[in-house]
Amino acid sequence: MLRTEQRSPHVTGKNQSAMTKKQPTADKMKRKAYEKELRKLQTKLCRLQAWIKQKGLKVIIIFEGRDAAGKGGTIKAIAERVSPRVFRVVALPSPTEREKSQMFMQRYISQFPAGGEVVIFDRSWYNRAGVEYVMGFANEKEHERFLDLCPEMEKHIVDGGITLIKIWLEVGMEEQERRFLARISDPLRQWKLSPMDLESYKRWYEYSKARDLTLKRTDTKHAPWHIVRTDDKRKGRLNCISHILSSIPHGKPDTASVKLPKRMVKNRYDDHAALRGRRFAAEKY
Repeated sequence: MLRTEQRSPHVTGKNQSAMTKKQPTADKMKRKAYEKELRKLQTKLCRLQAWIKQKGLKVIIIFEGRDAAGKGGTIKAIAERVSPRVFRVVALPSPTEREKSQMFMQRYISQFPAGGEVVIFDRSWYNRAGVEYVMGFANEKEHERFLDLCPEMEKHIVDGGITLIKIWLEVGMEEQERRFLARISDPLRQWKLSPMDLESYKRWYEYSKARDLTLKRTDTKHAPWHIVRTDDKRKGRLNCISHILSSIPHGKPDTASVKLPKRMVKNRYDDHAALRGRRFAAEKY
C-alpha cells in the first residue's frame, strides 16, 4: 500500500505545538459547509461500496487515538449512508476469560472481511500497545512481543489480499479537556464517560509515549499509519473519508438501469380496512 500523504506521522517542533493548542472557534468549519462536503464524500463512498461488492475486495480500516479524539463520530459519518452488510463496524468489548486464554489476535481475526466487505475496527489489536500497556493490563514482555510481531502479522494480512488502512486520530490536550467537560455536564453524553476515560485523561504523557513508540515500530511500507487532526471534528471526519477514498483504487461501478415494475392487481382487497381494530402507537407528533 502506498502512502497518500507525504508528511511523516511523527510530528515535532512547530507542528507539534500547533496540535496541542485549542483551535479558535473562528477556524472551525461551519455546519452548512460541512454537510455539503459530507454529502459529496458519502456519495463517493456509496460508489466505492458498489465497486467493492462487484470486485470482491476485502478492506480493513483501523481507527485508533486518544479518548475523545472523535472515533465514534467519524465512523458514524462513514457508515451512515452505506450498507451495514458491506461496511461492518466492529467495536469489541473487553475480552472474556475464554478469550484471554486464546492467541491474542484470535478474536480480531474472526472479524476479518470476506470478499465484498469492509470491516471498520473502532479500536483494534493496537489496544495491546495503547490502553492495555498504559493501564497495566499488559506487561512489558507482552507489549514488546506485540510490537515485534505486529508488522509481520500485518504483512501476512496485506499479502492475503486485504487492503489495510490505519488511521490515528490526534486531538490536542485542551480540546480533549473541553470534550470531557462537555460529557460531564451533558446528560446526552454522560454515557460516553467511563472510569477508564478519567484515568486515561490523567495519563496524557504516558499515552503520548505509547503512541510515539507504536508509530515508530509499526509504521511500515506495507501498512503505514496516517494521522488525522481532529480538534475540528468536522474537518477531521471529511479528511478521514477523503483519505479512505484515495487509499482504495476504484473505478466506476457497473450499474443497471432500475425501473419500478407494475403492481400486481390479482387478489386485490382493501388492506387498510384490514387494520381496523388493531393497536397503533399513540400519534403524538
